[in-house]
Amino acid sequence: MTPRWPATLWVVRHGQSAGNIARDLANEQGLTRIALEQRDVDVPLSNLGREQATALGRWFAGADAQPEVILASPYVRAVQTAELFRAAGGCSPAERICTDERLREKEFGILDGLTSTGIRELQPDQAAFRRNLGKFYHRPPGGESWVDVIFRLRALMDTVSLHYGGRHVMIVAHQVVVLCLRYVIENLSEAEILAIDKAGDVANCAITEYYFDSDYGHNGGLVLSRYNATAPMDRDHTPVTAAPDRMVAARG
Repeated sequence: MTPRWPATLWVVRHGQSAGNIARDLANEQGLTRIALEQRDVDVPLSNLGREQATALGRWFAGADAQPEVILASPYVRAVQTAELFRAAGGCSPAERICTDERLREKEFGILDGLTSTGIRELQPDQAAFRRNLGKFYHRPPGGESWVDVIFRLRALMDTVSLHYGGRHVMIVAHQVVVLCLRYVIENLSEAEILAIDKAGDVANCAITEYYFDSDYGHNGGLVLSRYNATAPMDRDHTPVTAAPDRMVAARG
């Protein structure tokens, strides 16, 4: 009988992006907006992000198990991470990268591209709503709350369960997606996942790994074996970066 869940599930955040660098510069200069002309979906990896993705692939090339299925956010930075991972030997060169829109970045709506300073100065009502509701439930106009992201990830995990039982699966996505998948897979509470988030950002190209345990629960389940592991970059002496995607307020 085919297991309900993958034998191994790796969840990886994309490498450092040009958006990460632009956001840091905007904060250093006290700007209200991040200086990016393209859509968030089109933001590519930085040179360092490309190195991180390559280091990840090299690390998996020598691992005991490699992904047989790669699911990626359709955002350019996530697809590029998966492509560089594959090119570096992280999986078979024939392995197809399957994009899934449910893995896209959290949508920030009218807050997109604003720094924390920008939100306070240009959208004070939304800043107040967020303080009152908390980041888990606050939905900016035109955007999503964490709960909205969780809704689509529950559907994604149904697909993974249906099609990829017993296989080695990798997901390449974004920081909020990594955290919300932990919430779904581990059946966490709002307080528990926000405590994990508060403890530190998810590093670019860091590995979160689950393995299937037939004795877990009533019918077997996925068990966390590592979280936010930066071993691939550490081994290659590649700088580790860990900062929110696009907008500083993603964490605060």
